Amino acid sequence: MPEHEAGGTLGTPTLEVRDFLLRRREQIAQRWADEPLFRTVFTVSRDEAVEAGKAVVDALAQVADAQRVEDPDAAGFTGVREQLARMGAARSRAGLSTTQVSSELAALWPPVENLLVADLEQASPEGLRECSTTLSVLMGTLRLVAMQTALSEGQALIDRQRLQLLEVATPVIKLWDGIVAVPLIGTLDSARSQVVMETLLNAVVDQHARFAILDITGVPTVDSLVAQHLMKTVAAARLMGAECVVSGIRPAIAQTIVHLGLDLGTVKTRASLADALGYCLHELGANIVNAAPDGVGRR
Repeated sequence: MPEHEAGGTLGTPTLEVRDFLLRRREQIAQRWADEPLFRTVFTVSRDEAVEAGKAVVDALAQVADAQRVEDPDAAGFTGVREQLARMGAARSRAGLSTTQVSSELAALWPPVENLLVADLEQASPEGLRECSTTLSVLMGTLRLVAMQTALSEGQALIDRQRLQLLEVATPVIKLWDGIVAVPLIGTLDSARSQVVMETLLNAVVDQHARFAILDITGVPTVDSLVAQHLMKTVAAARLMGAECVVSGIRPAIAQTIVHLGLDLGTVKTRASLADALGYCLHELGANIVNAAPDGVGRR
């Protein structure tokens, strides 16, 4: 470790911080490996936590070298964003709140500060204070980068889960050979309408369906954009070689469609899912029988 004469002056604080980080890289990583953020994430071996710590120190040194200690978009952070995201996600999965994760990130500062004070003990008080301030800002920026990355990853996870829930909430049921149905329940928005279209068209191909029933009995209302999506779904199914039947149109929805001036003249509609299934079976040439009071009779 280079010695600094007592009362002497240091160079540019950011460059001094860079040199300090490179000199103390191993010691910083060793101390960080014992902190909860690293210790609880890298559980396979302590060496893994140390290597992860070294990567973060290298990133900090690169940012200091560029003298962009206040910039969370500095190029030096690029290499560790993915690692920071994994660490933040791991702690979130462990049940920690965003505030708790932030606190664990803040706990990385004291070990580095202690090493800085020991490393620059021969420096002037003013020089030490400037370097300490610069390093504090740099660590604060690292904390900001980590939280931004964790929140971004968290939002991406929420978006993926939302899409999965939409797919689960939009099941395609095979009612008969050549007949599939999508019973819709709840509010329809543009995103869900798009999922309905994709799910239904995939089912038409997979099941070699000749008829596809869109049952909207459980949909309380639709807006103009959703109504147009439904019309596009009907048209797309027709292009795939399947006839689309819409069933369960509520009075309020019927009024909306009329008010919007949408032409359903080419779309087959039925009052209920049962009626739509009966129509499709009839078109397929299937015989439908009802149990009569005095026996079984054909309808």
